[in-house]
Amino acid sequence: MKRLDEIFDIRYGSQLDLNKCIVCDKPDGYNFVNRSEKNCGVSARILEEGNKKPFPAGMITVAMGGTVLASFVQQEPFYTGQNVKVLRPKKEMSDLVKLYYCYCIEQNRFRFSAFGREANVSFESIIVPDLDELPQDLRKGSICYKFRKEPIVDKKIELNTDSWQWFNLYGRYFDMQTGKYYPKDSFSESKMPLVTASKSENGIMQFTDLKPAFNGNCLTIGKVEMANFYQPVPFCATADVTVLFPKFEMSKYCALYYKSNFGYGKIQMDLWQSNQIERQSKNQN
Repeated sequence: MKRLDEIFDIRYGSQLDLNKCIVCDKPDGYNFVNRSEKNCGVSARILEEGNKKPFPAGMITVAMGGTVLASFVQQEPFYTGQNVKVLRPKKEMSDLVKLYYCYCIEQNRFRFSAFGREANVSFESIIVPDLDELPQDLRKGSICYKFRKEPIVDKKIELNTDSWQWFNLYGRYFDMQTGKYYPKDSFSESKMPLVTASKSENGIMQFTDLKPAFNGNCLTIGKVEMANFYQPVPFCATADVTVLFPKFEMSKYCALYYKSNFGYGKIQMDLWQSNQIERQSKNQN
């Protein structure tokens, strides 16, 4: 194991303010990486900034504020906003290995917060596996696909929304049940997912040796920030999680649509229309 700064050269990024930059569209300019966990941290595209050179592709960016420790391998030359650090590997490593280190960094997120203990001071001392300690298949492996600029689906799906109506999702289409409390000494590591109120990793805190409490093809909602996920396989859930069982035959396509709308409390759609999405999605696959 080594400190992060023993594996990477670490420095602050461009420290730019987006409102002082000239925003543009592709193919002009460069990606602008901010402290977001979405879209690889890229929030805009800007023209070249005076005497500041963009960072080359292949570097890792890590947010020190905002979504703390959101880490990405940048695929194109880029600038950064305030409070973003850039990591340059001291030894040659593949994108697959870089993505592994992004994962290692993000697993330390619980140590910091945007308005409490910030990452700036102690970030470089985070302990991660050394390159020599990584599995052979990881060190010698590679990402088997390239990012595509073309849409995956070339046929546009058209939905007639004229007949859509508002309805209450809970009660009418789902039964609800709460998880239970599991003392930490009541299970050990194995294969059964234990879903918590976490808003990451599909809500799964750990894979355990507990017996399944719920069947798959369910939706879970955590009491923390209403984090909600689709659970495709049998699982257990803690007491701060509500499990929603469909009263109808629900495909994963419908489930993911409902999941994306839980933040609104109601969704504008009826079952006929959801089945239309399912059939069209299957046709595209």
